[in-house]
Amino acid sequence: MKIVISGFYGLGNTGDEAILKAIVDNLRAELDNPDITVFSLSPDKTSKEHGVESVYRGWRHENKEKVAALRKADLLISGGGGLLQDTYPTKFLFGPLPYYLLIVLLAKLCGTKVMFFSQGIGPVTSRWGKFLMRALANKADFVTVRDEYSKKYLKNLKVTKPETVVTADIVFAFKPTEDHVAYASLGLKGDERLVAVAPRPWFDHEDEYIEKLAWVLDELIEQRGVLPVFVPMEPPYDTNVSKKVMAKMKNPSKTRLLGDSFTPNEFYNFISKTELTIALRLHALIFAALSNVPHIGLSYDQKVESFLKRSGMWDRSFPLGDFTKEALLENAIYVLDNGAKTKEMIAPNVDELRREALRNVDLLRERFLNGGR
Repeated sequence: MKIVISGFYGLGNTGDEAILKAIVDNLRAELDNPDITVFSLSPDKTSKEHGVESVYRGWRHENKEKVAALRKADLLISGGGGLLQDTYPTKFLFGPLPYYLLIVLLAKLCGTKVMFFSQGIGPVTSRWGKFLMRALANKADFVTVRDEYSKKYLKNLKVTKPETVVTADIVFAFKPTEDHVAYASLGLKGDERLVAVAPRPWFDHEDEYIEKLAWVLDELIEQRGVLPVFVPMEPPYDTNVSKKVMAKMKNPSKTRLLGDSFTPNEFYNFISKTELTIALRLHALIFAALSNVPHIGLSYDQKVESFLKRSGMWDRSFPLGDFTKEALLENAIYVLDNGAKTKEMIAPNVDELRREALRNVDLLRERFLNGGR
């Protein structure tokens, strides 16, 4: 089977690179020798890291190569992740939402079937964005989404022609290999109580949440003797925010900042060694859940809240713009003091999410192979 994958790849975002690894690894595990091409902003790097063919994703060049790849393909996988949203500026055919939908249109013009794969939908708030969704997203042949919210969102956008099934984020099917490069880079003694911290920039509340987070981390250092380690999932943006948090702390010397050149697998292995992960980044929280590490999210987006409800940690988490530093500290201390009990609660929820993630590939095979529809 010849498959083209379109997504936010080759731009250095750890979450999206984890998505790509999970898709490629699971396609190879479940299908008979699939022929995979990825549209990437860094095609040489993507090709080397994943052992796939790769074509430049933008419109500036290699458009003939994109058309050729789609003409040869049996299926375009659009996803996963939060591709279909207009949070970032959308002007006519410029912006993430028009880009991903135009790739869908191009695939259909080439006679290729389209699957939206393990996607989180929205927000789509502009009139133009809603029109594009109605006009082009309805051309997909089949859709899997990572939460019930996304399915309802598609319906509200009047994207009703393709059958839509709720599964889970494909990163729950991530296939890690043991690797301690990130951990070793910190030169630790081995007896530290590690807390992973994965911040990100945000349009609103950034200064406010940075100050609160800095205070909480100082208190955790003083009250529980932890070592906070900042994990920049999308450098340099997360690296810069991490440094802002450290600058607000009384005890910055008692923190660490991971380098920003680690792979998703290396970040996963580091997070697996922590007692607690506090994060805005969705895939840092997913890495924590996958390795049965208790996690507290600061939700800037519905996708984070939806995940935390499914993992069982929403009661200990907060909306980004609506939490007090005292409440965050109280919940963090509770989790640190009740780690075994929290892990026991998380484990069955994560097992279910892993099964649902694997369904993405099962459904692909069912719909597009074996005499599927």
